[in-house]
Amino acid sequence: MPHTDTRIDVCFGDYVSDRADSSFSSLLQCGIQDDSDEEGIGAMKNLTLNDYVIGAAAVQLDANNSTGSNNAESQQRLAVLSYDQVRRLNDVMDEVVCIHGRGNFPTLEIRLRDLVNVVREKLEADTASGGAGMRVRDIRLNGGAASHVLATESQPYNDLDLIFGVELSTMRNFDRVKSAVLSSLYEMLPDGVSRKRISTCSLKEAYVGKMVKVNSNTGGDRWSLISLGNSRGRGVELKFVDCMRRQFEFSVDSFQIILDSLLLFYKCRELPISENFYPTVVGESVYGDFQEALYHLQKKLISTRHPEEIRGGGLLKYCNLLVKNYKPARPDFIKGLQRASPRGDGGQRSEPDIRLSPWIAA
Repeated sequence: MPHTDTRIDVCFGDYVSDRADSSFSSLLQCGIQDDSDEEGIGAMKNLTLNDYVIGAAAVQLDANNSTGSNNAESQQRLAVLSYDQVRRLNDVMDEVVCIHGRGNFPTLEIRLRDLVNVVREKLEADTASGGAGMRVRDIRLNGGAASHVLATESQPYNDLDLIFGVELSTMRNFDRVKSAVLSSLYEMLPDGVSRKRISTCSLKEAYVGKMVKVNSNTGGDRWSLISLGNSRGRGVELKFVDCMRRQFEFSVDSFQIILDSLLLFYKCRELPISENFYPTVVGESVYGDFQEALYHLQKKLISTRHPEEIRGGGLLKYCNLLVKNYKPARPDFIKGLQRASPRGDGGQRSEPDIRLSPWIAA
């Protein structure tokens, strides 16, 4: 590469070590040394793994009364993506998504990376300028798309699931998130569309397929989901999470890819990603062990932890994996799983247990 005033040190990584004596800040470092004052470049100086994941990791550690062993366990959840994985991630982020409008509303077509940037800008913009005035901790790719990026073989996926880490301690913040998304849809309307009579309510009816709000102060769940409609292809689901007790059902759907470093890479330089030039991107398995979860994904194995914490959809997801030729990693353990029905007074089950064995035998 020809010499320039800016030198970008791109980190190439193996998987993150899980040694207990390692710290987040010493695991990896990807930075820029810049002699210029170009806007946006300085923000990428001295980027470390700590910058990407410390916010979410700190929440997890605090929730678990963190100790040295918990710190090592949290590092075991993380891994650095290889070049092939980063390339697939870049392809996903460059994908043009279509948000179909109902009635006379036009279809919105936008690259996924641009959609993420628009929503983030609306969330972080000052309230005086029409934004939400909120801080975004990080942005993550989740679900089937994340599994597609990490797997060596092609993994089809139906939706693009994005997680925005935000603070949702008040109901007003939930409303701000909703307004930010609707304002983003307004910004994405194509040229030539008359906007005089378009309101946020009409945008919601036209483009939002589903809205979910969960605010449980005692249960430890504070998050919101806004699903953008796509009647013929991949939908986009925007999840805004303050805290969530259970973020996965099985190990193969536990992956989250932290997008902040890649988005900053796009912002700093419009250079194509190549084998010799790509940013450090960190992935996390909320299952608890990235290597083990990745092995399950590659070998099509079914495994989970603390199944009693799964709330809704677990059985259907399990059956779906069986249809896709996944096999239990520990058949004896899986056969013993059972979901207790609601209990009546005195702690006795009011209905018989529903066992998974018939589905496993099938």
